[in-house]
Amino acid sequence: MWAQAIWPVKLECGDLILRPIKLRDQGEWTRVRARNAAWLEPWEASSPAGPGQLPTYAGMVRALNRQAREAAALPFIITERIPGVSRPAIVGQLTVSSIVWGSAMSATLGYWVDQSRAGRGIVPTAVAMATDHCFQTLGLHRMEINIRPENTASLRVVEKLGFRDEGLRPRYLHINGRWADHRSFALTSEEVPEGILARWLAR
Repeated sequence: MWAQAIWPVKLECGDLILRPIKLRDQGEWTRVRARNAAWLEPWEASSPAGPGQLPTYAGMVRALNRQAREAAALPFIITERIPGVSRPAIVGQLTVSSIVWGSAMSATLGYWVDQSRAGRGIVPTAVAMATDHCFQTLGLHRMEINIRPENTASLRVVEKLGFRDEGLRPRYLHINGRWADHRSFALTSEEVPEGILARWLAR
């Protein structure tokens, strides 16, 4: 029952909507990913076991939904209301994962966005929405984002939102076929008592 109170949830800000990822999103999700293959490839998670070891779309969604039922993840699709389109279009994905309760009350956040929608404030807004929800509604204390040092677009996101740079994690995640260094950024709830979204939108 406790996990059911945490998920599912939908978050909205203007034309931007974060909602649960679903099996029926496969067609649209696959088209967006295919269109952005070259854009996303340098930052893609890979399996140390070799090519072909990552889950299918259905396998990914089932695993994420299982984690959500266990109150260990919030697997969102980022959608946007676009003029002339009948329903909000998928423009990215954001997952709050590795949620730890008890004395830690922490989580990790990751995301990707359609290249055609990059640079329009979608990712900072989505990250702010999700982080505020975790701090203000779920009562989490710390949010962490890990970013490749070469990923200048993502580095700008955490800079805009005021996440602290906590240093380099050598060979932290397996990305695009190799163990890759990441920089770790974090915020605690005490640092943003008014919320990140209000501060971001005020800019």
